[in-house]
Amino acid sequence: MTYIDDLGQKAKKASLSLAKLGTAEKNSLLKKAATALLEETDYILAENARDLAAAKEHGISEIMIDRLRLDTARIEGIAEGVRQVADLQDPIGQVVRGYTNLDGLKIVQKRVPLGVIAMIFESRPNVSVDAFSLAFKTGNAIILRGGRDAIHSNKALVKVLRQTLADFGLDENAVQLVEDTSHAVAEELMAAVDYIDVLIPRGGARLIQTVKNKAKVPVIETGVGNVHIYVDESADLDMAVNIVINAKTSRPSVCNAAESLLVHEKVAEQFLPKLEAAVQKVHPVEFRADAAALAIFQKAEPASQEDYDTEFLDYILSVKVVDSLDEAISWINTYSSHHSESIVTRDITAAERFQDEVDSAAVYVNASTRFTDGFVFGLGAEIGISTQKIHARGPMGLEALTSTKFYINGQGQIRE
Repeated sequence: MTYIDDLGQKAKKASLSLAKLGTAEKNSLLKKAATALLEETDYILAENARDLAAAKEHGISEIMIDRLRLDTARIEGIAEGVRQVADLQDPIGQVVRGYTNLDGLKIVQKRVPLGVIAMIFESRPNVSVDAFSLAFKTGNAIILRGGRDAIHSNKALVKVLRQTLADFGLDENAVQLVEDTSHAVAEELMAAVDYIDVLIPRGGARLIQTVKNKAKVPVIETGVGNVHIYVDESADLDMAVNIVINAKTSRPSVCNAAESLLVHEKVAEQFLPKLEAAVQKVHPVEFRADAAALAIFQKAEPASQEDYDTEFLDYILSVKVVDSLDEAISWINTYSSHHSESIVTRDITAAERFQDEVDSAAVYVNASTRFTDGFVFGLGAEIGISTQKIHARGPMGLEALTSTKFYINGQGQIRE
């Protein structure tokens, strides 16, 4: 039996027991888990410090270290996310539809757990807890495989969760961590068709592509955020400056941060200098601009074609001047990763067209893309942001971790 076989068998067994739990039991466990995480803050931070020290030794950038870093406030936020999931309506057992067909069969379609979820993710240790809380609330067991750079943090968080499960008399294998971070074991997890019902990768473009290419189990694609903001010719330019600065600089290492800026040619000469001056007061940003924008900026670098395809996760922003709303929409649909996009405009018709025609999971009018988040959208914690269209799209909360089953009751009917 391989390492993944062992984890898979334990998860399968745990999933069967979780499916029997009632909502009150699940909520009680989650609230206790939130309390336990707060009580173990010092232990978790000590283990996180080991990861941070190793990251600095390996020369990881400060922005990426920020993804890895935990502090008291972030642990409080993680615990609050767990409590919010406990307070959400339980989708398991919900009736999607019910009817009697022409044969007199009473047919009811209900929400049920998926079974065993696997998740491969990078850097951000809070994902361990977010994923567990959503999986547990929906009666799913989960196998977590985090990155090597967060191994001590993930071990600590999962240890607290497993101990909470054990204290409640529940199967602690409802959550398991793949502690072997080798690529070989990750690929074995991707192929564990006997145990895994769905695999969710969450991380950079390289990770997502690797999982898509190598997985044999069903995959929900998440995470990559080549996010655009378009400043329309009718935009309130002060509003646009604030939105772009927030979307780019508030936390550039996350997937809902802006990576590309499009500006209508009629306002480019007024808007770009205003943005350039304002952003310097918050944090310097490197602009990689097309020829039209390059001629307006005081300081910018020429953009390459690759820049428009890139999720920088850094204080870098590609910039292009467009001649119309049509060009902006076409450009976004060509280069976007279909995560989140925003238009800044006073024109209601332009806003409606942008939202209708841009092919992304979240499309904003006059707001920062940084709001694309399951917690902010009222879903509690999120297990990821799906950029595909099958099964789930956008921030994935509880319903995204369920399937449905048909319950059919008859009185001796046979099919002629």
